[in-house]
Amino acid sequence: MKRILSIAAALVYLGTFALPAVADKLSLNEISIYFNGLKTAQGAFTQINDDGTISSGTLYISRPGKMRFEYDPPEQALVVASANAVVIIDKKSNQPPETYPLNKTPLSLILARQVDLQRARMVTGHDYDGTATTVTAQDPKNPEYGTIQMSFTDAPVQLRQWRINDANGAQTTVILGAFETNVSLRNTLFDPGVALQNRDR
Repeated sequence: MKRILSIAAALVYLGTFALPAVADKLSLNEISIYFNGLKTAQGAFTQINDDGTISSGTLYISRPGKMRFEYDPPEQALVVASANAVVIIDKKSNQPPETYPLNKTPLSLILARQVDLQRARMVTGHDYDGTATTVTAQDPKNPEYGTIQMSFTDAPVQLRQWRINDANGAQTTVILGAFETNVSLRNTLFDPGVALQNRDR
């Protein structure tokens, strides 16, 4: 569960998805426009955990305010962001879910009703390596939550991965596959209560 918690505390690009050979550095304004135009999306993700193991699953986004990480077996874990909270559910456990304030994690940057990275107090870095633009974020009031580094490519602008570094030096990378946007998503996907009911059956 520790590696799953690292997603909630925030939120190496693999050769599966090749980055373009030439790209331009994206401005914070361009990235903000990209997020503000992203209403719903779903797609596969691959997670590289700090211990070298790999997890996978499906990510659902419904902006503003909602996100769901549904892990494939054998993990059987679920992370849901909604109603200003991030809830972590272990379907194999009888323990109650763990809950964290959404505004205490960098996921709040992505899920805000109006994203404006130029004004976001959490943004601490804006870099470019010749192929991708990286935005680093950290909550200045809660540095113990670590940092999140989001990588974007241009033409068109796309979020490709994020890397979470926690305060203990552990690192978790989430790599996004091809995303389907403007899809119809059920509200129950983002209801932790429904997930708990399903777990108890």
